[in-house]
Amino acid sequence: MEYGNNFDRYLDSSIFIQKFLQRVYFFMFSGLVISGVVAYLVASSEGLFLSIMKNSVCLIGLVILQVGLVIALSAAINKITPFIAGLLFFLYSAITGVTLSIVLVVYSTKSIFTVLGITSIIFAMMSLYGFFTKTDLTSIGKLLFFFLIGVIIATVVNIFLKSSFLDYIICYVGIGVFMGLTAYDTQKIKTMATNLIDYPDGQKYAILGALSLYLDFINIFLYLLRLFGRRD
Repeated sequence: MEYGNNFDRYLDSSIFIQKFLQRVYFFMFSGLVISGVVAYLVASSEGLFLSIMKNSVCLIGLVILQVGLVIALSAAINKITPFIAGLLFFLYSAITGVTLSIVLVVYSTKSIFTVLGITSIIFAMMSLYGFFTKTDLTSIGKLLFFFLIGVIIATVVNIFLKSSFLDYIICYVGIGVFMGLTAYDTQKIKTMATNLIDYPDGQKYAILGALSLYLDFINIFLYLLRLFGRRD
């Protein structure tokens, strides 16, 4: 009888984890679609695009709003409803689409879709690794975080140095960092799902997981585009 109860619980856990991960990737994919559609709409309107890109206050405001939304969603996830969490995520995706519109203007359509395909393959491989590996990636995740800080600092410094060589290094390191973070975040999301089985409002945390994977995907894409994208 105890064996049967344990098996039923294992089965329920497996179903919950499967549904949780499906929701994570659904939200992530939906966010990417929203970003792509918004980017296309902004890039297609020359007047709107120029009014945003030529207004430094507007650009800085958009970046600050992006960072603020990520912090707000991460910090308030325990207090907000699933509806609010989803709303914040989709709002973030839309704003990111506005800032990404410059990609559609600067780079050729062919190179964008080529790099997007490569990014999808890399992301899928690393996410699958993170899901199936038996290795605990916690320590690697912490190391990658420090590398990420280094990439951010190097990027800021290179704004003034304008070194193409340093830019290449930043791009390659950045790709490696976010590839590793994709595996790490996937494993973390899987663990999160396991811990949320008995939590009645656990599904809203899928949005937080989707945000992490969304950021990993976008950053891999942008670094690859900087290296291999052809400009119009």
